[in-house]
Amino acid sequence: MIAGAAEPVAGDPPPAGVWNIANALTMVRIALVPLFVWLLFLDGTGWRLAAFAVFAAASVTDKIDGDIARARGLVTDFGKIADPIADKALTGAALVSLSVMGELWWWVTAAIMVREIGITVLRFVVIRHGVIPASKGGKLKTMLQVIAIGFYILPGPLDYVRWVTMGAALVVTVVTGVDYLVQAWRLRRRSAAA
Repeated sequence: MIAGAAEPVAGDPPPAGVWNIANALTMVRIALVPLFVWLLFLDGTGWRLAAFAVFAAASVTDKIDGDIARARGLVTDFGKIADPIADKALTGAALVSLSVMGELWWWVTAAIMVREIGITVLRFVVIRHGVIPASKGGKLKTMLQVIAIGFYILPGPLDYVRWVTMGAALVVTVVTGVDYLVQAWRLRRRSAAA
């Protein structure tokens, strides 16, 4: 045993292995990204609805795999890294694809992607000082982004609904990004003072 390493306490559940249902759902979500993009670029209402169905199914697995991991004690280091990557791959692919198709302004995609990538990098940079936990605002941001993207994927005259939901998602995305910056700054100050 390594010196200083915590000894397992009798009765503690063994650590979760990487191969578990929660991580499998995360990998399924990543695998669905190229299928979703392919369907999105096909012409026709039926293909659009198929793309929406795949996007919705992939988005739902995000909630399901997190709930399963916490309820069954299947939280792993792999899952902590793969889950946010899967989320960003799905939403990022959707945003970029919609912008390429001329259905979403590029500046909206750029603003959201810069925030998402920037905060992910920031979390890795400050991890030696502590962990920045996911906030309720961050969860609201994810939910609004998924809903807004869903409206953009769906065919039909939904422009007003699309603009309002994407506007709300963009505002919450920026505000929570600033909040994470403040948290990182405070974490670093506390670590330096300790």
